[in-house]
Amino acid sequence: MSWKKQLAIEVIMKRGVMMSKAGVSFSKVRDDLMKDEEFKIEYENLKPRYEIISAVINARTELNISQEELAKRTGTQKSNISRLESGNYNPSVDFLNKIAKGLGKEIHFELK
Repeated sequence: MSWKKQLAIEVIMKRGVMMSKAGVSFSKVRDDLMKDEEFKIEYENLKPRYEIISAVINARTELNISQEELAKRTGTQKSNISRLESGNYNPSVDFLNKIAKGLGKEIHFELK
């Protein structure tokens, strides 16, 4: 896959918001890019990772706690929380479980 497609996928997966300069909605851009089979496959491969990231960020912000506070609750460093939330870290199940507990949550996996 070209670096341009990889970059597009990462931008779309991370932001998922209105692209203000172009005035084009996220769903419109995603729908157009999904017509490319290579893009579609990579998007689907990355989707679970970004769903986890989104769930962690949403739970943390609902609790109104900082990355630093979550790190203290889980016995890790703030940089690990930052890397997780930015998508630059592929966490272990044990790490995700610690994060979930620090957020007062549980993790559940489902194979479909």
